Amino acid sequence: MDSLKQAPNLNPFWDAILIGSGIGALATAATLAKHASKRVLVLERHYTAGGYTHAFHRPGYEWDVGVHYIGQVQSASQSVRRAFDYLTNGQLQWAPMPDVYDRVILNGRTYDFPTGRDNFRAQLQRYFPKDTAAIDRYLKTVQASNHASGLYFAEKALPRPIAAVAGPLLRRPFLRWAGRATLDVLREFTSNEELIGVLTAQWGDYGLPPAQSSFGIHAMIAEHYFDGASYPIGGSSRICDTIAPVIEAAGGQILVSAEVSEILLEKGRAVGVRMAGGREFRAPIVISDAGARNTFDRLLPSPPPALAKLRSELHTIPPSMAHLSLYVGLKHTAAELGLTGTNLWIHPTPDHDANLRRFSADPNAPFPVLFVSFPSAKDPDFERRHPGRATLEIVTAAPYDWFARWEDSRWRRRPEDYNAFKQQLAARLQAELERHVPAVAGKIDYAELSTPLSTRHFMNYERGEAYGLSATPDRFQLRGLRPQTPIPGLYLTGQDVVSLGVTGALFGGVVTASAVLGGNLMSVVTGPARTQRAA
Repeated sequence: MDSLKQAPNLNPFWDAILIGSGIGALATAATLAKHASKRVLVLERHYTAGGYTHAFHRPGYEWDVGVHYIGQVQSASQSVRRAFDYLTNGQLQWAPMPDVYDRVILNGRTYDFPTGRDNFRAQLQRYFPKDTAAIDRYLKTVQASNHASGLYFAEKALPRPIAAVAGPLLRRPFLRWAGRATLDVLREFTSNEELIGVLTAQWGDYGLPPAQSSFGIHAMIAEHYFDGASYPIGGSSRICDTIAPVIEAAGGQILVSAEVSEILLEKGRAVGVRMAGGREFRAPIVISDAGARNTFDRLLPSPPPALAKLRSELHTIPPSMAHLSLYVGLKHTAAELGLTGTNLWIHPTPDHDANLRRFSADPNAPFPVLFVSFPSAKDPDFERRHPGRATLEIVTAAPYDWFARWEDSRWRRRPEDYNAFKQQLAARLQAELERHVPAVAGKIDYAELSTPLSTRHFMNYERGEAYGLSATPDRFQLRGLRPQTPIPGLYLTGQDVVSLGVTGALFGGVVTASAVLGGNLMSVVTGPARTQRAA
């Protein structure tokens, strides 16, 4: 992967151009390259490729920024694993997490999420013996919602005229669930607020507490982990590292430090892009992984009238949550500290919506959620790369509005009042980490806090959002969130197309490739288990 400056003589003409290099863009590019031999140019404004799948380094340490665990990759027969095997030619390897992949701590009480749907059910019913019927109904409803989602997402790849006719019928079964709030659905099963709090304890994985989130997204995330979770061996950056050769084998290229300033239109059709330095690249297909609102508001300086309705609809959906992440390094191994890799979800009360409201109104209130991840304990290759070291991450939600007054300042050159506020938050997060993971108390060698302004700077999301558009019930009602746009030749990919998170963006990439090529590639990408495996 070269930077734009390192490629002065690069061919200006391509089969397709991708804006951004997140997993959605990489999945689209690799599928176009592998299935249709398309020469694809991937343009990334950051100095490293991968979007939320990239990792960053400090002396002696490295941390992922968005990949903390992935479900449905433990077995070669599972759909997510098959997709990754297709996109990487089997070169991406996975390490299973402990049997208990998530541990919920709710007002001091502990609830384990074990691997296996039946084990999960049995464990919940031991915790809540009076709610066994409610738990069974919940699990059946999660399965029903996810089963219905297949037709909903397939409709997104259909040509617009066909979708206009068949779309309502294909979308309706899933919208029965996705069009409702998670809390409203769960309260039909149980009035036990503690149980509801446990079932929705992973709400940070989709960025909205239960009264605001679509049950459709809750069901997708919950079932995604029922069979456990894994972590990429070699760290999250291996995802991009193993997909890139597939793109390059067809004559494609990934460029970093390559910022697109504008999508070029001629006679109402997308024909290429103009770079921040004025250079132009041309292709009959332009695909944006920059997010739907970024694409239409910032990359099209004079949006055509055909976009007016869609842009208006998009602005009714708020951006997803912003967050704080404290990256911690220790001069001890995970084994020495007794860290096993099980994630922690820590909440002050079962009422996640109230917890978030309190904290949003007062930064001194208890953190509404704390997600603690142990990347070095999850990755069996970490010790080889960073001997004698361990890493942790502790993440919480935080309103972008707290940081908006500093948004025009420069990264690493921000004012002292910003740095003071940041250090105050970092100190509180470190204290919580040491309280809940006492093995690290007094042993922290390095700690660095990222804020919503960090996300804004590196990911180019205007309000530092982690998941693009919020996963509200209204989001899933929007017909315009699909690969095809009203501009011929211009497509969307990534988490705004299908669903959020790494796997949501991954399948968004496959759906976009299907729309571009005019066929259902989901069955190709997630087809029979691949025989080619890494040595």
